[in-house]
Formats: sequence, structure tokens, C-alpha cells
Amino acid sequence: MSNRTYDAADYIYDEGRPGPRAVSGIRTRRIFAFLIDAVIIAMLTVAAAIVVAFLGLVTLGLGWLLYPILWPAVALVYCAFSLGGPHSATVGMRTQGIEARFMDGSRLNPGVAAVHAVLFYFSISILTPLVLLVSLFTENKRLLHDIVLGIVFVNRY
Repeated sequence: MSNRTYDAADYIYDEGRPGPRAVSGIRTRRIFAFLIDAVIIAMLTVAAAIVVAFLGLVTLGLGWLLYPILWPAVALVYCAFSLGGPHSATVGMRTQGIEARFMDGSRLNPGVAAVHAVLFYFSISILTPLVLLVSLFTENKRLLHDIVLGIVFVNRY
């Protein structure tokens, strides 16, 4: 695999749908990418917790009020700026060779990437991981939050 990313015309065909080669194996790769990203988010959260501990000492305990929102904040910032960044992929997605695009082939911005992350974690927490079964029945192996936002995950060749 190379570091080449798609231009819109490279994988979009026939009324804005990606070709079969562009979405081949996406479901499995997304699961492994999620596991890699979960480990990275955990490590970043531990680092942020150490910073918050010192902040709490300096602010006489007020900084410790950040602990309840620490993990969601770290995960949201990580997803927003990696998925919405120039590679259109988190670190886990890049290791698996996939990237996120709008159905027209354009890249995600950090705002949409943050909404995508919120919808993902909301759907997983409310509907359980069984929500991942949606990808078995949808075109291009998309999940509910992908469909709502008009996002498709494609292979980077």
C-alpha cells in the first residue's frame, strides 16, 4: 500500500457510489482500526489524567472536576482532528489502509468528524455493539452514523 489518497474521481462511479474494490474488506479493517484507536485513546487519556492531577494540585482540587469528562473529551478531540485532518483517517485507520470520505469524494472536516464520533459512541452505548450488524445489510458496508452523515470508508491503494 502506498500513502496515496484518493481524488474524488478515483473511486466514485455511477451516481456517487464507490466501486466494489474501494470497499472490499472495509468492515474487518474498521474493527481492527477501532481496537488500535481504543488503545491510543487510552494512552492519551492516561497522559491527560496525569496533567489533570497536577492541575488539580495547582488549583486546590478544582482541576480534578475534569476527570469525569476526560475520556470523552480525549476521544472526541482525537477523532475530530485525525478523522477530520489531512489524511481523513485516525491512526488506526491509517494502519489498516482505510480513509473516510463524503459520498461525493470530498474529505471530512473536524466538525463533521466530531459529530461522527459522537454518533458512533452514542449508537454503541445505546444500541450495544449489535449496531455493527447494520453493515451486513447496507450498501458499501456503512453503519447508521455513516448513512446519516453521508460518509463512506474506502481503501487507500
